[in-house]
Amino acid sequence: MATIEILGVPHAYELTAPTNYPDTLVFIHGWLNSRGYWQPVISRLSDDFQCLSYDLRGFGESQQKLKTDFSQEQNYFSQSTKSSRAVVDSFDSVYTPAAYTQDLADILKQLNVKSAWLIGHSLGGTIALWGAAHMPECVKGVICINSGGGIYLKEAFEQFRSAGQRFLQVRPKWLGQLPLIDLLFTRASVARPLERNWARQRVIDFVVADPEAALGALLDSTTEEEINCLPQLVAQLKQPIYFLAGAEDKVMEPKYVRHLASFHPLFSYCGDNVIEIPDCGHLAMLEQPDAVATHIRSVVKNQSSVVNC
Repeated sequence: MATIEILGVPHAYELTAPTNYPDTLVFIHGWLNSRGYWQPVISRLSDDFQCLSYDLRGFGESQQKLKTDFSQEQNYFSQSTKSSRAVVDSFDSVYTPAAYTQDLADILKQLNVKSAWLIGHSLGGTIALWGAAHMPECVKGVICINSGGGIYLKEAFEQFRSAGQRFLQVRPKWLGQLPLIDLLFTRASVARPLERNWARQRVIDFVVADPEAALGALLDSTTEEEINCLPQLVAQLKQPIYFLAGAEDKVMEPKYVRHLASFHPLFSYCGDNVIEIPDCGHLAMLEQPDAVATHIRSVVKNQSSVVNC
C-alpha cells in the first residue's frame, strides 16, 4: 500500500501503470466506502488508461490510526447528537466536499498528474464536481456515478441526517465478528445481492471509518447551502460532465440524477448526458462493472466529438 501525507493524515492510494492515453482516470469513492470498490472497474480499464484510486481522509486506510477501541467514539456521538448544528459548524472547513477537493488537488500534485478525468461515486461525485471547478486546467471531464441531487427537501434531509447519525452510532468493535452480519450488507442499497466478499468489505469499511470524518462528511455534504449550490456548480463547469444512474437506485433516484445533469450545457446541446444502467442500485461499480467500465471508456474516448457537437 502506497501513501501520501496530507494534513498529517497518510492517504492510501493505488496507481496503475501509464498507458498511451494522456489523461489519468481518478476514482473517488463514496461515503463509508473505500478505494477497493473501484477494482472491478479499474481491472477492465487499466490496459487502456492509467487509473488512480485512493481512500478519502478518514475512510478506508487513510487514517492516522485505525480504531480498535470504540469507547471514545460512543462518547463522541453521545455528545454530538445533543446539537447537530454545532457539529456542522465545527466541521465546516474540514469535511466539506470542497475540503476533500483540496486533498485531491494535493494528491494529484504529489503524483504529478497533470491531466485527469474525475470519476466519483455518490459523495465522490460531488467531490469530483468541485474538483472540476477548482482545477479546470487539470480536470478534462467528470463522470458521476449514482450521484446527483440539487433539490433541498427540508423534512427529507432532516430525517436522512438524523437516521445517518443513529446509523453511525451502532458500530461496536465486535460488529464485524457477528456470524452472518455480512448478509445484511449483501442487499443494502443494491438491486440484487452482492457477492459475500464485497459485503464483508462493506462491514469493514463501516466499522473502521473515523467517527468524526463519517459524521462530518455526512452533515457537511447535506446542508441546505451545500445542496442548493450544486446546480450552480454544475452550470458553470466548462468540461464535459456525465452521469451514470442506477435504474433501481433508491438512495439517489434517476430523477434526481437527471435534475442535476440538466444544469450542464451537454444536457441540451449534445443530447442527454445521463446514462441509466438497468437492474442497478446504488453501487453500480460492484453491481454492473462491465456496464460502468464500458460507459467510462466510451465517454472518455469520445469526449472530443461530444463536446464539439
